[in-house]
Amino acid sequence: MIVFFATFAIFLLVIAAMAIGYIVQRKRLHGSCGGIAALGIDKVCNCPEPCDARKARMAKEAARAEKLAQHRIL
Repeated sequence: MIVFFATFAIFLLVIAAMAIGYIVQRKRLHGSCGGIAALGIDKVCNCPEPCDARKARMAKEAARAEKLAQHRIL
């Protein structure tokens, strides 16, 4: 029973450390590799045009990339 509690405590410590790391970094959770991106598919749905939320997200990412590029030039 002691081994069970020790293992459970270690798992709780690891989960707590991961949660603290997530809170500190403020990044979205995402997979490390594989998934749809590895298959060369750009989007999940088969609609001809992305939805408004996706367009807004893409515009925000493009603006952030442009700002980063300008910052690196200066």
